[in-house]
Amino acid sequence: MGRSADHVRVNDILLGPLERPALQWLAAHSPSWLTPNMCTAVGVFGSLVTLVGYVLSRVHPGFFWLATFGFAINWYGDSLDGTLARYRHIERPVYGFFIDHTTDAITQVMVFVGLGLSPYVSFNIAVMTLVAYLLLSVLVYVRTCVVAEFKISYGMLGPTEARALAVLLNTAMFFFGGRFWRLGLAGLGPYVVSPYDLAVGAIGMLLFYFFLSTTTREGIRLSRISR
Repeated sequence: MGRSADHVRVNDILLGPLERPALQWLAAHSPSWLTPNMCTAVGVFGSLVTLVGYVLSRVHPGFFWLATFGFAINWYGDSLDGTLARYRHIERPVYGFFIDHTTDAITQVMVFVGLGLSPYVSFNIAVMTLVAYLLLSVLVYVRTCVVAEFKISYGMLGPTEARALAVLLNTAMFFFGGRFWRLGLAGLGPYVVSPYDLAVGAIGMLLFYFFLSTTTREGIRLSRISR
């Protein structure tokens, strides 16, 4: 189980060719007083800003831009902490793994709860997608311990792409506002849904698919090699 501190990192994402050079540049030009721990704290603060922005969007849609700004802050802190530690050769693998991913769970909860408290996304759908995100996160951490591979990209999608999709969703909610459809579901009566619900729900279903398919494949593979 100690493999979590000594693993192969797999992050094959669509935005990787843009993100990796940007992070290396930021690490090389960061002031000496900026530490990886401070970056982690900045990432958590960014998610708090996103949460506040989503809640205040109930007052005025302009606060969706505050939520988007929070995603930018979160990306900066959450993505730079590990890069900065590796650039300066001050890695603390066990401590870093623990702190990074426990705070990740906190930030995920803040973001999805905030999204569910915004005016255009159902709280139920936001929480369902949060559950899917957390399940996939658990799978990532368990696989890291079992096979020493820290794989955070599935279908060339990772946390950075998730933030980019959230920014696009925020932009759509600001410009197009509330659009709701009343659906008649057999035995359940009318159900009001927005296109943003469908978008968030589709992301949740995709995350569930990645979780179930990867768990099944990995379980079969481990069963064969352990006989």
